[in-house]
Order: sequence, then C-alpha cells, then structure tokens
Amino acid sequence: MTTARLARRADPLRGLLVAAAINLVWINASEVARYFGLVMPMMRAALSEAPNVAPMNLPVFLVWGLWDTIVQAAVIGFTWLLLEKIGYGVRNALAAGAMVWAAVFGVLWLGVFNMNLATPKILLAALPWALVEMCIASLVVNWSMTRVADAP
Repeated sequence: MTTARLARRADPLRGLLVAAAINLVWINASEVARYFGLVMPMMRAALSEAPNVAPMNLPVFLVWGLWDTIVQAAVIGFTWLLLEKIGYGVRNALAAGAMVWAAVFGVLWLGVFNMNLATPKILLAALPWALVEMCIASLVVNWSMTRVADAP
C-alpha cells in the first residue's frame, strides 16, 4: 500500500470535511445560478398557463436547501466510495461525477420530462450544466482526499 493511501486511511475525515466545505459553496452557487438563470425562466415560459409555476418563497428555498444538501452528500459520499474502490485520479473522479449525475439528475429530469413538466429545450439546458457541476464536485473530492488528507 502506498504512503499516500495510508495517509488517506489515517485521516479521511479531514479530506471529506474540506470537500464538503468547498462543495457546499460550489453546489449551492451552481444550483442557484442554473435555476434562476435557466430553469425558472424556461419553466415559466413552457408552463405559462399553470398558476404559480416555479414560485420563490421561504418553503421553496427550504426545499432547495434540502435538495442541495442531499446532492452534496450524494456526490461526496459516492465519489469517495468509488475512488476508494477503483483508485484516485482525474479520470476516475470524472467517471464518478458522471455516475452521480446520471443517478440524481438523469432520473430527476427523466421523470419531470415523462410527466410533461419539462421540454426538451429545458433538458438540453439543465442536464449539461448539472453534469459539469457534478464532475467539478467529484474533482474536488479527488483533490481533497489526495492532497489535504496527506498534508501534515
């Protein structure tokens, strides 16, 4: 077992906490920008005949906060598990990010689209952005577990 791998095993919590702190900011910023910049205006335009589409109020913000927390836990936890199993590295982190993206966002938007609550245009805007978001979050996990956990 390599020294770096031993160091990761000795203090993985430090790396995970750093990943969580960075991804807390990254995922929240990305989700807010995607929602306000793309999804909300497109949903309101596509579903203009439905009352109160994509409202902005405290209960909605609280649900978005819960969503962001779940997404963050999923990407950090699953990426860490996958990288521990298959090995750390950029390629593996990107693969982990793509897998988390398919499981979380792919399923979400497929369901929303299947219920006729999203247009192909919305999917083509939201899904690539979410893929980039998850891949960057996974790269943060890879970096934090290989650099921060190894630091003295």
